[in-house]
Amino acid sequence: MKRSLLIKPMMDEDYPTAVRAEGIYIYDEHGKKYLDGSSGAVTASLGHAVTEIIEAVHEQSKEVSFVYRSQFTTIPAEQLAQKLNTLINAKENYWSFFVNSGSEAAETAMKIAIQHFQEQGKTQKNKILSRWISYHGITIGALSMSGHVKRRERFVPLLEDYPSISAPYCYQCPFHKTFPDCQLACASELETAIKRIGAQHIAAFIAEPIVGAAGGVIVPPEGYYQQIRKICDRYNILFIADEVMTGLGRTGKMFALNHWDVLPDIMTLGKGLSAGYTPIAATLASDKVMKPILQGTKSIMSGHTFSANPQSTAVALAVLNYIEKENLVEKVESQGAILLQKLHVLAKGFPMIGDIRGKGLLIGVEFTSESHGSLTQKIVTTAREKGLLLYPASAGRDGFEGDAIIISPPFTITEKEINQLIKLFSDTLHEVQGG
Repeated sequence: MKRSLLIKPMMDEDYPTAVRAEGIYIYDEHGKKYLDGSSGAVTASLGHAVTEIIEAVHEQSKEVSFVYRSQFTTIPAEQLAQKLNTLINAKENYWSFFVNSGSEAAETAMKIAIQHFQEQGKTQKNKILSRWISYHGITIGALSMSGHVKRRERFVPLLEDYPSISAPYCYQCPFHKTFPDCQLACASELETAIKRIGAQHIAAFIAEPIVGAAGGVIVPPEGYYQQIRKICDRYNILFIADEVMTGLGRTGKMFALNHWDVLPDIMTLGKGLSAGYTPIAATLASDKVMKPILQGTKSIMSGHTFSANPQSTAVALAVLNYIEKENLVEKVESQGAILLQKLHVLAKGFPMIGDIRGKGLLIGVEFTSESHGSLTQKIVTTAREKGLLLYPASAGRDGFEGDAIIISPPFTITEKEINQLIKLFSDTLHEVQGG
């Protein structure tokens, strides 16, 4: 084979070549089988080669695969917007802006939030607040909102200083307190930041309901988002929920914020929206957010060539219908409880495991070592050699000195397959711990 000209994550690393996938397994060119314990990048939520989704791809390709959004709308795009609004199940409507990736969705959310105030003549409200130990995307705007130290460091001169407060990280509390005696100091910090900066300058606060890659599945304490919602309302600041990783069933609820009965003003979706079958993501904005825009310029200043692509929207619609038909959100809740319990049992034999946390089939394992991510990579690499795919994550109070991985298999995983995952993970830890 000729020398590869494909730019891969690490260009001096040899990656196996995937040639086939079915269910929760991926097969390489040598026939080796890998259990997809991370759904790729927490994306392939339905597993691989689902007949109904493949049929949706085929059927839409026979109708129309591309139109430009400023020239046409399409039936699947309109239906997908209606479907997402129904799933949110709020008193007000949520409007959908379809894009290609989670990064684009976050960037669009930022622009909509700023434009919401511009249309009211409040042009000074143009700053976004976010948290350290967070990740919202790799484009410059999305990266500006991200508090992921390692991903920011090369581009700091180009970025805005949006990360302003700490993550709700109970395992390594930045305030050195314990819940509930802490009185949700992590949430109160938002109000302090607003007062220091001035609410007249702030358009929105963005947060992942459960922190993913930047913190190894950080689940906030009870009451956190209720307080965040109240603070945003008090200061006329929009709340953006980044549900790119957590949305559409991954945590055992349709949206992760449902665990706390809180609604955002703007929501971003991606990853599980197409379950990996096609590139698509979305930014959803409430009637409240859209009203001044609809009464003003009537146009959101954002967009991409493939926005609202009919091929992608048809696939996403099929994915959502499949999730409902197969009752997969309920299955995620039950299978996630089984997986979490088995991981806690496993942890008793490995002192290197410091914390196990998560909801549904989004589970983080944080390790006690502080090896600046090298342990994480060793575990991920060893697991892959044994036929288990895991997702690397950052961790630690500073956001980069700790080690963690994410376990997030497809929603369709069976208990037998969970046992296999646990066995492969145990074998991985035995080898790493022994080495």
